Amino acid sequence: MAIPGELEATVMGILWSRPEPLSVRDVHEVLSADRELAYTTVMTVLDRLAKKGLATRRLVGRAWLYHPARSRTEEVSSALIDELAKLDPRSRADVLAALRAAFE
Repeated sequence: MAIPGELEATVMGILWSRPEPLSVRDVHEVLSADRELAYTTVMTVLDRLAKKGLATRRLVGRAWLYHPARSRTEEVSSALIDELAKLDPRSRADVLAALRAAFE
């Protein structure tokens, strides 16, 4: 999994928050409530997320509609597994123990 930047992570949060696919305009409207961003910036971010495999898109009329490729749970699980796989067995056990303790 490619680690998304701050804006990509924010856009993924928006996509995960809605059950229906969203257009660039939809995402731009949500982002514009908090900050000023060009429409083309949002379009570029969504395009990059699709190219990275984090979002899927389909053309409806003249607009691309974007949807997360996987659920937030699947994405976080995959990222954790990838990171844990980089550790030696002892370190991996320590991290898993810390995670269990944090959520008990």
